[in-house]
Amino acid sequence: MAEVKLIKIGICGLGVVGQGVWKHLQRNRKLLESRLGVKLELARAAVRDVDKSRSVRIPRERLTDDVMGLARDPDLGIVCELMGGTGLAREFTLAALEAGKVVISANKALLCEHGQEVFEAARRGGGHYFFEASVGGGIPIIKALREGLVANRFKLIYGVLNGTCNYILNRMEAEGLSFEELLKQARKLGYVEADESLDVDGLDTAHKAAILGFLAHGRWVNLEEMLVEGIRRITQEDIRQAAALGYSIKLLAVITRDFQTDRMFTRVHPALVPRNRVLANLTGAYNGITLSGDIVGATSYIGRGAGQDATASAVISDIADAALVIKGSHRLLLPDEALRIHEEDSRPCGIQPLEEVSSLYYLRLTVKDEPGVLARVATVMAENRVSIASVLQRELPSSKGASLILTTHRSNEKDIRHAVRQLGELESALEEPFLMRIADFEE
Repeated sequence: MAEVKLIKIGICGLGVVGQGVWKHLQRNRKLLESRLGVKLELARAAVRDVDKSRSVRIPRERLTDDVMGLARDPDLGIVCELMGGTGLAREFTLAALEAGKVVISANKALLCEHGQEVFEAARRGGGHYFFEASVGGGIPIIKALREGLVANRFKLIYGVLNGTCNYILNRMEAEGLSFEELLKQARKLGYVEADESLDVDGLDTAHKAAILGFLAHGRWVNLEEMLVEGIRRITQEDIRQAAALGYSIKLLAVITRDFQTDRMFTRVHPALVPRNRVLANLTGAYNGITLSGDIVGATSYIGRGAGQDATASAVISDIADAALVIKGSHRLLLPDEALRIHEEDSRPCGIQPLEEVSSLYYLRLTVKDEPGVLARVATVMAENRVSIASVLQRELPSSKGASLILTTHRSNEKDIRHAVRQLGELESALEEPFLMRIADFEE
């Protein structure tokens, strides 16, 4: 009878996620071992403070503050990088990969900024890099793209990828509370990153969109090449007007590719989503992603997008795949290798210019309540080739101003941006116009 292989695992970072991985892996280790045909040992963990009190009991002798020593430890076959950031985390990851280890990570920022360097290090050292937990929490979206739907090309990927924003917008809609009040509550609950702009200004979602775009299309799109907007300016008036029109407001990531021109575009922004769509009804910190493939059509994935248990589930899933790779019964291509399966996708696609990126739009204007304002607004829109579909005017209480809510027929990003800029420069404008897209995706 063949000897069962022992695989030793190291964890770098014992924050919320790291402790969740340790806890659940210990709890379900016997089950995993029987399914994988290997022995798993949680051997060591690298932390800043070995004496810090933690909710998970870990023997003192298994803790170290030598991060790079963990990366190079010859006894470890798998290491989990769960400390975050792009400084020490990058050094740790590159050292571990060059030592031939399998590295598992939830670090979306590292992957976006240094993804190609990471893959090249894995290739040189003979290791591998798994990152299911970097997008969608417990949703196996990366496995779906790389394995289950590998035969497809994707003209459209869109979804709700940030649980914090979804929590805030959902409660704004359900309870009539303001963005500022709910942001404070989300902070107290620990839902918000230390740098809150990562969540509410769309940067976290943009990092995740960049990863999905690379897996689907083979190109890393920088944040400077994206349209990235957050949810700070959404008001209760927007929530009410969206509901009256049959929509819910969600922060969406949208990745489109035109295979005729071989160009793609990535955007992150709040959008009005029809109430009959599954994503419009996501509650709490849930995430949802829809992939529209040329063979399978539209498939949707929904689950917990953040939190200890959801993220730990994704990390442990990667540990299971890594164990099979080390055992020799499983072989996964690196992401940039897998993309070469489609010869036509092996060359990087271009970025669509703004005049080729189209949508329906929702526009809120705060203007002086005086004759001729609506006519001036209509003139600006017409001069920029933006056709108005509907207008709602409401007098604002305790002021001389009025709120104009406009929706448009299909236009493009170049024209609508120019129109919004001119509307903001009107003498009758009392504040900067607020623009949102209306999701009318054809799946």
